[in-house]
Amino acid sequence: MNGTTRAIVQESAAVAPAFDAVDAPSLDLMSACVHCGFCLPTCPTYRLWGEEMDSPRGRIYLMKEAAEGRTPMSSTFVGHFDTCLGCMACVTACPSGVQYGPLIERTRAQIERRYERPLRERLLRRALFSVLPYPVRLRALLAPLLIVGPAVRAVGASRVAQRLPAFLRSIMALAPRITWAGVADGLPAEARAAGTRRLTVGLLAGCVQRVAFPHVHAATVRVLAAEGCDVRVPHGQGCCGALALHAGRLDEGRAFARRLIAAFEHAEVDRIVVNAAGCGSAMKEYGDLLADDPDWAARARAFSARVRDISELLVELGEPRARRHPIHARVTYHDACHLAHAQGIRSAPRDLLRAIPGIELVTPADAEICCGSAGIYNLVQPEPAAALGAEKAARLAETKPDIVATANPGCTLQIAAAARRRGEQWPVVHPIEIVDASIRGESVINVVAGLQPAR
Repeated sequence: MNGTTRAIVQESAAVAPAFDAVDAPSLDLMSACVHCGFCLPTCPTYRLWGEEMDSPRGRIYLMKEAAEGRTPMSSTFVGHFDTCLGCMACVTACPSGVQYGPLIERTRAQIERRYERPLRERLLRRALFSVLPYPVRLRALLAPLLIVGPAVRAVGASRVAQRLPAFLRSIMALAPRITWAGVADGLPAEARAAGTRRLTVGLLAGCVQRVAFPHVHAATVRVLAAEGCDVRVPHGQGCCGALALHAGRLDEGRAFARRLIAAFEHAEVDRIVVNAAGCGSAMKEYGDLLADDPDWAARARAFSARVRDISELLVELGEPRARRHPIHARVTYHDACHLAHAQGIRSAPRDLLRAIPGIELVTPADAEICCGSAGIYNLVQPEPAAALGAEKAARLAETKPDIVATANPGCTLQIAAAARRRGEQWPVVHPIEIVDASIRGESVINVVAGLQPAR
């Protein structure tokens, strides 16, 4: 027994047994781990600290101790799961096929229900989950950034910010570039296919993507229409529940999932397209999330079967209809964890970018390592998140990019903040924005400042 495990076991005996039977992590899934250690080099927190209990196999050991009633839910125990990014790099690396995702989500569900956090942590989490998944509230909170956003980001990336609390520094550094389009919520309800219709596609509007990155939605709609898809944006949809699910707030996540399923059922679409990796990952798991709900299980499975990442759908459509005009740029592609590790989608976004004449596509070193965004991680664990962001920005800078492309809003904000701290000028965009600029054959100045596509 190492020092950390001994500390957990020896903490106050007054702490209640760790797990109960409600949404408990599966012992069978835990038993699949043979503790081989292949996950260690890919785990961000193990790389940071070299601590066994901050590795996937160490955390699985702690889960098993808790499930068997041999470990209390102490502050030390909880700390090791709070520092996990849930990036799923361990799933890619594991030769035994351990399903770490359900294990960490169910363990966090136990923590959320059975552990009383310090008051400051409770208030912070309550505030985040009262705002982030609700577009109207989020829009009201972020609207002032229309005026003060540049100053807030500049201070957040400066030395002056080092005197501020870590959480406040992180908030300021991550402040998105809000536009009137995001505040006005001007996403069209539908768009018609150019030429013969190939599919009718429903678009997830989401929450953070909808408010902070409306231009990504606009590019997505234009590309889908150009490629022969009718696009519908169902009224009444809200958050997909990804933020809640990844934090262990399973009942909250289930409520969001039911609402979203119902909204898309009425839309009568062939596919449901997502341009945010974390959202797509969560939506593809609705069948498991609602498996025990007799009223929703079949509906959830049918919904998940239609979900596609935007890059996945475009590849599925086959030969492109719309001409790609050249863009001469060196593009470094960053794999969003919940696209590469959770959904297993790596080649599709690269194939889309390589199909654009003039693009030189590059992958950075240590591509499988998380950038430190991970849902709300960079807000509740700002110091390790900043360290991982700095490491990711350094690897990206080594490639000397003109543009960095990544398929998740959290990654975009995290990498952009880390780049500003380094004084880097390269823009961070969604791959679909580059595809859109190529199809339109127009100036991409609004996407990648200073670069012009050749006609």
